[in-house]
Amino acid sequence: MLLVREIMHCRPGKVRPMVEKFLAMSKLMNEKGLGSVRVLTDVAAERYWTAVAEFEVENLADFEAMMADTAMEEFQPIMEGYHDLVEDGRREIYTIER
Repeated sequence: MLLVREIMHCRPGKVRPMVEKFLAMSKLMNEKGLGSVRVLTDVAAERYWTAVAEFEVENLADFEAMMADTAMEEFQPIMEGYHDLVEDGRREIYTIER
């Protein structure tokens, strides 16, 4: 099992709009049976104004399939304009050790 973290360093005052996009993405993922997304904001982090969306996938093949899925077209309107909200971001993928 893998944990995928989408970490966005937002522009000042733009965390809430990014969180709203992540929450809308989470709702759509639940509706599509792709799992749930946990949305986090910083209390103390490497940088101020950090928003994180994290979700689990069984393996990298599932993640790649999810990213290539035609359902991703439904995510495009949700994430439209997000570049205006962020300064930079990164993706982290971790193995969940059980």
